[in-house]
Amino acid sequence: MKLKVIIPLIFIAAIVLLIGRPFLHLIKVKWTENIDRLTVPNGYTNDASRQNLTKIVSIIHVEKEEEKFILQLQSILKLAKERRLPVSIAGGKFSMGGHTMYPNGIVINMLPYNKISIDTMTNTMKIGAGATWSEALSQLDKYNRSIKVMQAFSSFSIGGSISVNGHGWQPSSPPVSSSIKSLKVMTSDGRVILCSSTENQELFKLIIGGYGLFAIILEAELEIVRNSSLQYSRMTFPAEEYLDYFSKYITNNEKAELVYGRLDISKEHFLQNATLNIFSKTDKRPNSNYNSIPTELKRLVFRGTVKSNYGKQLRTSLEYYAYSFGKNQVFTRNQLLDEQVDLIENKDSTTVDILQEYFIPNRNFNAFIKEIQKVLPHQHIDLLNITIRDVAKDTISYMCYAQENVFGFVFLFNQPKTKKAELEMKQMTQKLSKIAIDNAGTFYFPYRLHNEKSLLHQAYPQSESFFGLKKKYDPQEILKNKFYDHYK
Repeated sequence: MKLKVIIPLIFIAAIVLLIGRPFLHLIKVKWTENIDRLTVPNGYTNDASRQNLTKIVSIIHVEKEEEKFILQLQSILKLAKERRLPVSIAGGKFSMGGHTMYPNGIVINMLPYNKISIDTMTNTMKIGAGATWSEALSQLDKYNRSIKVMQAFSSFSIGGSISVNGHGWQPSSPPVSSSIKSLKVMTSDGRVILCSSTENQELFKLIIGGYGLFAIILEAELEIVRNSSLQYSRMTFPAEEYLDYFSKYITNNEKAELVYGRLDISKEHFLQNATLNIFSKTDKRPNSNYNSIPTELKRLVFRGTVKSNYGKQLRTSLEYYAYSFGKNQVFTRNQLLDEQVDLIENKDSTTVDILQEYFIPNRNFNAFIKEIQKVLPHQHIDLLNITIRDVAKDTISYMCYAQENVFGFVFLFNQPKTKKAELEMKQMTQKLSKIAIDNAGTFYFPYRLHNEKSLLHQAYPQSESFFGLKKKYDPQEILKNKFYDHYK
């Protein structure tokens, strides 16, 4: 065969290999999914962990109208007290440790109670506990307003986020506690009261990050901010230089509105490199082609990283090229905040995705990375992602995890649904928690209940009085969940 024929054929073959392998990889991911097996049987409930299938008495969906809603809750609490039935509060059920359920109890689904009212004069929003952040953003967008502090995904309910005291990716910001003006709540004896930093202060502190144990959140009054145009930039550097880059480009940068970091988890450069992703205020108009890449394609790229080093490399490469082509792209704040968990949804019934988070003081940032570098590569559980977000000191919630300025390391693992994998995850969690505590850090509560009480007391010296105060505000222990049962 002539050379002038061979060269084009080699070129075509190379193109097919470059394009074909990623395509076949994503097709394989899609083909092996079996989401139809993930249904929860009647009479049971579960949460995002898929590891907490629990038999319950009933799930009660609340009324949308306020007056009916309050009367309904009061009647449920009265019935629960008479029949000695535990009551758990649920929203999106994205927590992973049975925080929204208790065996043979009543689950109250708060999602229908989603009323929203916005005051642009005071820049506040009153919102029902069952509303999701996505619903809030949709309404705020009409007034050119946005959420002050919220998590990276908008699928969570307002009441749920307050109950876990979620933090966001707004730089130099404390958790959501810092944006709460007041809470309207129902106590376990059916009274409706207001809580704030000046009214029922102790209960206010306990409810924020209290996991539904002290009162039922009915409505929150939250601070809001103006929606803004944000321009994207990113930089890559050695992980040990993260603090230097953060200090230089974020700490005193008033234009930086949304920021997150990520550690390289590839086998070749495990935790050696980091990226810093920055969305800065700009006067430019937002791009009209935002979200032009289909959500399902993004999801498959992410799911393709499971048990595949090639998939992890492909994701990194595609993100690099996406940034190269979309460099300096402009978004609105609300567009960026309104991302659904569908983006990373696991549709494989044989495995589960498990989140963990550790909060580390700035001074021990590099020491923590060096320590986990010794532990994580020796695990059989698949690490999919490590994201980094800074969290300013929380002075409001009783069980504050940001006891000083910290960086939150968010881990996402994929594990098989087997007893062996569950035991390994538990052992690894305790190792990581000990490393965090040794570095003056804490671990986050919304996830699997794999830590012992001794670790809880080390990370949170106030935990004993926290559970003691539960008896003060709910003496008959009507409001219960698996989290309470594990740690009390």
